[in-house]
Amino acid sequence: MAFSGTLFAQFCWTGARLPGVSSGPQIRVPVFPPVGVVLLRASKPSVFSRSNARVTESKDELDSLGQPGLSKVPEVTLIFWILKIAATTVGETGGDAVSMSMNLGYLVGTGIFAVIFVVAVVLQTYAKRFHPFMYWTTIVATTTVGTTLADFADRSLGIGYAGGTSLLFTLLLISLLVWYRTLGSVSIDTVNTPKAEMFYWLTIMFSQTLGTALGDWTADTAGLGYVGGAMLFSALLALAAAAYHWTEISRTLLFWAAFVLTRPLGAVVGDFLDKPLSAGGLALNRYLASAVLLAFIVVCIWAVPQKAVRQGH
Repeated sequence: MAFSGTLFAQFCWTGARLPGVSSGPQIRVPVFPPVGVVLLRASKPSVFSRSNARVTESKDELDSLGQPGLSKVPEVTLIFWILKIAATTVGETGGDAVSMSMNLGYLVGTGIFAVIFVVAVVLQTYAKRFHPFMYWTTIVATTTVGTTLADFADRSLGIGYAGGTSLLFTLLLISLLVWYRTLGSVSIDTVNTPKAEMFYWLTIMFSQTLGTALGDWTADTAGLGYVGGAMLFSALLALAAAAYHWTEISRTLLFWAAFVLTRPLGAVVGDFLDKPLSAGGLALNRYLASAVLLAFIVVCIWAVPQKAVRQGH
């Protein structure tokens, strides 16, 4: 539609013609808040064209068009944490399937998953807006490479679970510190530039690898077993949730604490599913367990809409 004249906005309903507008139809569109009229003086009553400006009142539609101020990561809701735990669990079963069931070893498995991780991060970084399937594919890639990398460091390099956990915890803190010193914030609602995304995914990769080592250390070295480890990390997550609702502790700090804790929880649950009965597991087929978990993730993404977190929230 070809427009001439000026766009006027007034916050009341009125039938009077504005000064200076002597002819031409007027199109009235209610705006909020609270009520109002947008008056557009049209040169002729033609049909709206896709090539011209379009009027929308839908906040969600604006979000989906990648408006400035949006992050490319999802809002932190209950479905976020459900998907995160499922992704960390499939990372454990999937990583073990490649490195153990296929007998490729930890180093080769790490190489395979590292390539997938890099490709996923590049695609995620160059995306123009938030894509749920792309985001969670990248998360799963971090969990699988984290599993094989932690196992390689702990077992193949011989530094042990305690040594691997200490090393990875240090790398995680360094990543967060450098991110904060460089960009001034490590909050997820600031992840809307390529540089911020690179810090975000590097930090997540370190946290996923740390979680694997921490889960193995808790279940094996500390002697809690898979069920005991799952109960421990579930309790710690519950404490983080309580602190979020009833304390003034930094929301960013609590988010990263919970994000890290979901990884060892997924690690011990994954081990519980596929480890032998003699080791305290259920001895489920790793391929089958991984397929079921992936199907669950896909269904959740498809069934429950997710929106990008808004900058500054």
